Amino acid sequence: MELTGKIRTMIKTPYYIVYESKLRQNLKKLKKVSEAADLKIIMAFKANALWKTFPVISEYFKSSTASSLNEMKLSLEYLGGTVHAYCPVYTEESFPEFLKGCTHITFNSLAQYEKFRPMIEAAGNRVSAGLRVNPHCSVIETDIYNPCVPGSRFGENPDKLKDGLPHGIEGLHFHALCESSSYDLEAVLQAFEEQYGHLLPQIKWLNMGGGHLITRKDYDTEHLITLMQNLHKKYPNLELIIEPGSAFTWQTGDLVTEVLDIVEDSGIKTAIIDASFACHMPDCLEMPYKPKIAEALEDNDSMIQTQGISYRLGGNSCLSGDFVGDLRFDRELKAGDRLTLLDMNHYTTVKTTMFNGVQHPSIWWQPVNGEAILLREFTYEDYKNRMD
Repeated sequence: MELTGKIRTMIKTPYYIVYESKLRQNLKKLKKVSEAADLKIIMAFKANALWKTFPVISEYFKSSTASSLNEMKLSLEYLGGTVHAYCPVYTEESFPEFLKGCTHITFNSLAQYEKFRPMIEAAGNRVSAGLRVNPHCSVIETDIYNPCVPGSRFGENPDKLKDGLPHGIEGLHFHALCESSSYDLEAVLQAFEEQYGHLLPQIKWLNMGGGHLITRKDYDTEHLITLMQNLHKKYPNLELIIEPGSAFTWQTGDLVTEVLDIVEDSGIKTAIIDASFACHMPDCLEMPYKPKIAEALEDNDSMIQTQGISYRLGGNSCLSGDFVGDLRFDRELKAGDRLTLLDMNHYTTVKTTMFNGVQHPSIWWQPVNGEAILLREFTYEDYKNRMD
């Protein structure tokens, strides 16, 4: 069930809206793949940490990956299950807490493992230790999201592991994908095996990181299942793990905004909205990508470039680059028009900023049955208390 036109006009913009029906659809697909492939799928909070939706997620998955103590604590409090930790670096202050709350801890380097190895051993090896490695296989075009870019700070190189793993390392971890396909994973796995395959008989688990966009319509789930089944046959000693972020909440929510003004310069019309790409949708600028707008014309046809009226969408912060364009509409936009920016439930609320003191959108939940429910509304106190 999606918002009706009447309900939409009653909620003050800007607001995020998350649909239970779409979330469950993704979770069911992930669960089916997990069971068919004998693949442990754990949730990455870096894509979405909206814990008020965790009761639904926990019906399907209870394990997560944490890259900070805050993520670990949130999982233990609201998702349950097991927590796998990976941080580029741990500190002497943070590590004891990770040791208490996690079942698996992955280290970014041999030096970090050796530094904290005595603590792990003193804890009776209750935590399974792993090492991140770099497969040196780039399948991501945007460098800011490419963990295998030359000079990467992520993972130990194969020349350090020619003679095997140090005592106590039970798993290997790599992360080389971003909203990628099973065929991208296949290419990375081939590179990984060529460099680190000699280590696989020595370990208990292999974590293949995130970036597996299993819930995208064109993702070949059967190919992924076959890939995992073949990996199990080759290395029956391994528990296989992935930790997708976007796949859990892909296309499960929108951001509804209102046009506040129309300005024009050098023949370019900009519709200024009551939300900010920099503050509320930073991936649109970082990735970068142009979000789909429900009210705009589809731009998947070259003919569309000659149809409709072209607008940029401008954010309401004072950052000069806080805009996305160009989009085409079948009519002129005016102040008061509402625009629905689609697929705004992953890498949005977790990455928002309060730059300029720009007000955050409220967050709403649309259950399968019943009216929309307000989950969170932000106030001046939220802005003030960040600096308190």
